[in-house]
Amino acid sequence: MSNPSVSGPLSHIRVLDLSRIRSGPTCVKQLADFGADVIKIESPSHLGQNGGDGALREGSDFQNLHRNKRSITLNLKEGEGRRIFARLAATTDVVVENYRPDVKHRLGLDYESLREINPRIILVSISGFGQDGPYANRPGFDQIAQGMSGLMSVTGFPETGPMRSGAAIADITAGLHAALGVMTALLERERSGTGQWVHTSLLMSGIALLDFQAARYLIKGEIPQMSGNDHPSSMPTSAYKTADGHMNIGAYGEDIWIRLCNVIERPDLLNDDRFTTDPLRVRHKGALNETLQTTFQQKKTQQWIDILNQAGVPCGPIYKMDEVFADPQVQHLKAAQTVTHPQYGDLKLVNQAVTLSRTPASLNSATPALGQHTTEVLLGVGFTHAQIDEFRAKNVV
Repeated sequence: MSNPSVSGPLSHIRVLDLSRIRSGPTCVKQLADFGADVIKIESPSHLGQNGGDGALREGSDFQNLHRNKRSITLNLKEGEGRRIFARLAATTDVVVENYRPDVKHRLGLDYESLREINPRIILVSISGFGQDGPYANRPGFDQIAQGMSGLMSVTGFPETGPMRSGAAIADITAGLHAALGVMTALLERERSGTGQWVHTSLLMSGIALLDFQAARYLIKGEIPQMSGNDHPSSMPTSAYKTADGHMNIGAYGEDIWIRLCNVIERPDLLNDDRFTTDPLRVRHKGALNETLQTTFQQKKTQQWIDILNQAGVPCGPIYKMDEVFADPQVQHLKAAQTVTHPQYGDLKLVNQAVTLSRTPASLNSATPALGQHTTEVLLGVGFTHAQIDEFRAKNVV
């Protein structure tokens, strides 16, 4: 059943992908890009599915998330469809799903059922709020998790109220945590020979993202507040207007603060009683920002970037998306990678963020057509052409 055209460090791993929207596909993308044989299971077209997750298959989001996979169609609401799934699961390493927790039990895709078929199998479940507890069966989406995890309470400006992140960070982080869980479970299985259930949630992933902000509350009882672009505990670390735009500065600690004052020709600030320590600069950040803003608006962004980098002061422009991919360092890192789609031609997708020196990730193929590999995959687990034709006649595949 493996995909002979794919190589990579995970090419010996088979994954059944039942996931949709973003969190599950983010997890699976990590495995697929490193060579896992990922079989995306989608509803047959007669069931009215559209990309399996409400996204148009030709859309940029779907194309980016579902590269490097094979696609089969399977109606899991039918008993025969579930029996076909069981045949596939018997020779599979990992199953990934992000249904609401009760759905997999109704379909017989829960861990207890799957391990009876295959004791080595690893089931990965991503939910909004966890697999049990008072909110387990609530529908969960990224923005809801951003709010309930506390992320939105520390994002935005006090005068305008909470702000969601511009990226689906709870979804994406949940997917990355799940992928890390998969790799841990695979490593442990080498020793025990047994699979296990890996699960995470958007809510827990959002809380984990808060990191030092959450720790401030748990250890000191401090409730972090919104601080806009200002760092809550180290200043001047913020966004500043320049003569032609904006830039970020990260002047953490006394050494960099001294460098900053000298390079912008404001050594007088070093002797200002309001700014002599980091806690004082945070306390008086309004006055500090107002003072620095007057200076930074005297030159263009790139001029300041050159001056500050030469002095060893962390800084950077605030790019629009076209500027991101035009940046020479971003191009050097090959953040955009081209794949060729048989229908849509060459497509640029977001490349893997992690590099392995000997066994790197690879974008081998674009998103498959709906059910493109159904016959190939089912033949690989012992079904005949006649049986597959019968499944199609019954709308099972």
